[in-house]
Amino acid sequence: MGRSLLTSREIRSNLINSIDDKSCQVGVIGLGYVGLPTMMSIAESGFRVTGIDVDVDRVAQLKNGDSYIDDVSSEVIEELFKAKSISATSDYAVIRDLDVILVCVPTPITLHKEPDMGPLAAAIESLAEYIRQGQLVILQSTTYPGTTEEFVLPRLESSGRRAGNDFYLAFALERIDPGNNNFNVKNVPKVVGGVTQDCKDIAVRFLSEFISEVVPVSSPRVAEMSKLLENTFRSVNIALVNELAMLCQRMKIDVWEVIQAASTKPFGFMPFYPGPGVGGHCIPVDPFYLAWKAKEYDFYVNFIQLAAETNDNMPYYALSLITESLGQQSKSLKDSKILLLGLTFKANVNDTRNSPALTILRLLIEKEVVVAYQDNYVPHLQFEGLELTSEVLESEMYSKYDATVILTDHSYFNWNEIIGSSVLVIDLRNATQSAGQYPNVVKL
Repeated sequence: MGRSLLTSREIRSNLINSIDDKSCQVGVIGLGYVGLPTMMSIAESGFRVTGIDVDVDRVAQLKNGDSYIDDVSSEVIEELFKAKSISATSDYAVIRDLDVILVCVPTPITLHKEPDMGPLAAAIESLAEYIRQGQLVILQSTTYPGTTEEFVLPRLESSGRRAGNDFYLAFALERIDPGNNNFNVKNVPKVVGGVTQDCKDIAVRFLSEFISEVVPVSSPRVAEMSKLLENTFRSVNIALVNELAMLCQRMKIDVWEVIQAASTKPFGFMPFYPGPGVGGHCIPVDPFYLAWKAKEYDFYVNFIQLAAETNDNMPYYALSLITESLGQQSKSLKDSKILLLGLTFKANVNDTRNSPALTILRLLIEKEVVVAYQDNYVPHLQFEGLELTSEVLESEMYSKYDATVILTDHSYFNWNEIIGSSVLVIDLRNATQSAGQYPNVVKL
């Protein structure tokens, strides 16, 4: 079939009109913690949306009206399916029928702390196979500056079509915070940059249909770098307080009291808090994307990489604190029974991605420690070849263990009960602060 004789102006006009009257068909590739909430928000604003995911079990779950993400309710999914506002598939061929496609696939790192572009490459190559004239493609996956123009653009243009004339390409950073009820896809500003002016303008036009504030910037590279800055800012400051916590431990100073005191300054200070490490899909990953890309320019982000390494080392420091605290009770680590409270990377979510709690669990298993966990958000866990099940939450369970280690401060935990029933509590989150001072509590 030959190429359409539509002019670039006609192609642009047709797409804009379909966005304005919400007749355009939208697709979201990748239905995880970013893609699924994005899909719901677009559908709720009046568009018909098709979700695409290579995980057939995930697609089947959605078709049954079941959510696997806390921030998206099963009731909303079921209602939108009944209204035919959303659909889900693992077949990329549906891309032919779509007008706007958002790419929200994972961008993890390898064991050597380098970008793993496999999921994105697979998604873009499948997209390139079916791309047609008049489509808008928006990359939302967090990645290194230059990805949109150097990695995505050539693959899409391999079809013979040209961005800005035949189709439109932009990058719009995601700012999803799992478990945050105050901020969601709709009310968090969206930064967007296009490979051409038309690409940017059309992307802004579409995103403005379901997001309250869209912030255009001069290029995809600026948008990509701004996302890395946001998360590297957090990584560096968390590393600062983590290092300070280790120093305060040695100096016998309460780091939590120090942070609370410093927070009384009304300007020039923002509190960050130490912990057993950093987790989630951004902070443990993004600094390494930036460090990897910087080397291409003979630049070494030593400060940023040191911060990331400091955070990565916190689970090992936590292990040493557990060992030392047990030693003060005349117990060796290997001969102890340990209960871990919370395995998710933050409180009140079911997200275990890059959770430092899992690293600590692995370290304890490697040392042949008898270890169990309690987390209502993770009832079952396949880990290191083991099938683990969360302990039943009851006050009697704490006394069965030589140490109770608080890794995630879920709101359903009763801290007074935990302190009163445990032989030893090692609090890595300052969760027991409101309970006061107790001789059996050791805090980071």
